[in-house]
Amino acid sequence: MALNVHELEESISRLESVDAARVVSDSGRIAEVHVIAAGEKPAKQVVRDVQSLAMARYGTQIDRRVISVVQITADRLPGAGALGAARAAIVDLTEEPAGTRTTLKVTLRLSENEHTGTAVGPAVASARLRLIGEATINAVENTYDHLPPVALDAVSVMPVGTQRVVAAVVVSAGNGGREDLSVGSALSQGEDGEAAVRAVLDALNRRLARLAE
Repeated sequence: MALNVHELEESISRLESVDAARVVSDSGRIAEVHVIAAGEKPAKQVVRDVQSLAMARYGTQIDRRVISVVQITADRLPGAGALGAARAAIVDLTEEPAGTRTTLKVTLRLSENEHTGTAVGPAVASARLRLIGEATINAVENTYDHLPPVALDAVSVMPVGTQRVVAAVVVSAGNGGREDLSVGSALSQGEDGEAAVRAVLDALNRRLARLAE
């Protein structure tokens, strides 16, 4: 299957600290990748993030030499305010164990407003990511007024090369009783819980962008 350049561009633009991306292909080969990023993360790390995402999600290797990164401050980026407003940012992820039960809380920020979602379940390691995913969906429901009903179908961690990737599948009802599935993924950089939040948001990204317009 040929690589969808537009999907790759969209995925790169959702990486943390990345504001915009443009991918140029030549006969099915990635010839150039241009990235505009904030200055918080070193450019070399942004390049590695782009390479890891392309391999983990699309099975595509990108030569680091074709990736160019321009870093500017957010207040100088045209449209940065509107772009930030369209995305719910992760503010906090906390866990409150109480005996055999635990409560996971995920807090998101949209514009200047913060909204928290919760999920309660057994205090066991095997249930933690699912509870985080459910708390994320609850936070999203509290953030957006007109989100159609959605549920977490699955969330899991998988090794991709040398990286750990968290993948989430979100389900909603389509026309005629059809199941509409959305898949999202995020690299785990030492904490699978936050990656699970980002994976669920990634799965819901297109719907959330439309609601924030």
